[in-house]
Amino acid sequence: MSADRSPAGIRLENLTLTHGRHPAVHHVSGRFAPGSLTAVVGPNGAGKTTLLRALAGLHKPESGRIMHEGTARIALLPQLAALDRGFPIACLDVVMQGLWPRLGAFRGVPAEERRRSEQALEAVGLGGFGKRPVGSLSAGQTQRLLFARLLVQDADILLLDEPFNAVDAKTSADLLRLVRDWHGEGRTVIAVLHDLDLVARDFPETLLIARDAIAWGPTVQALSATNRLKARMMAEAWVEEAEHCHRAA
Repeated sequence: MSADRSPAGIRLENLTLTHGRHPAVHHVSGRFAPGSLTAVVGPNGAGKTTLLRALAGLHKPESGRIMHEGTARIALLPQLAALDRGFPIACLDVVMQGLWPRLGAFRGVPAEERRRSEQALEAVGLGGFGKRPVGSLSAGQTQRLLFARLLVQDADILLLDEPFNAVDAKTSADLLRLVRDWHGEGRTVIAVLHDLDLVARDFPETLLIARDAIAWGPTVQALSATNRLKARMMAEAWVEEAEHCHRAA
C-alpha cells in the first residue's frame, strides 16, 4: 500500500443478510478496525461467505448498513471451488484481471503493468507460468495464482474466503506469509477460516459467527470454550426453512 493511503476499516450496523427470505446473518454490529487482521469462523451455514460477499458489495443487505471508513480499494478472494478452471485462459491473463478496477476490462495493459503482473507471479512462486493454461494447474498452484491477482489489485481491504483450504502445507505457509506482509503494510485483512489452531496462532482478532455474532474481539477471548459451545448449540437449533427474524428494538 502506498504511503499516501491510510489504512481503511469497515463498520457494521445491525446488519442482516438473507437468501431470498431465508436467514443468513442476523443483526450483526461491530467494526473491522483499519489495519486489523481478523478471522471469521463458525459452523457450516453460519453466514461467513455471505458476510464476506456483502462486505465486497456483492450481496445486498436485507437491513442495516455496511459503512466503509475512508475511500478504500476492496479485493475479494473467492473460494477455490468457485473458480472455473476449465475456462481457456492463461495464468498471466488471470493475474491481469486484477488491473480491471483501475484500467477497465477492455483497455490495453501498459507494459509496466504487465511487468508488475509477471512479478506478482514470481512473488507467489509461479515465475514462468504466464502462458500456462489455468486448467493445467494443481489446486495449490491455482490458489497461488489467485493470490497473485490480489497482489496487483493493491487493495486496502482484502477479503479472503477459505484461502488455505484444499492446498498443501507449503502453499499454505507461503500464502500465510503474504497475509502477514499485507497486515504489516497496514492493510485490513478479513479471512474466513476453519483451522482454529491457525487462527489462534496467527490472527489477533476473531469474529465467531453462527448467523448471529457470538463473539467479536481478541481471538483468545472470542474462541473461548463457552463461546464455541454456544455457536455449536445455535447451529444445531437452526430451522432452514424459517423466514428471517425481526429483532425487537
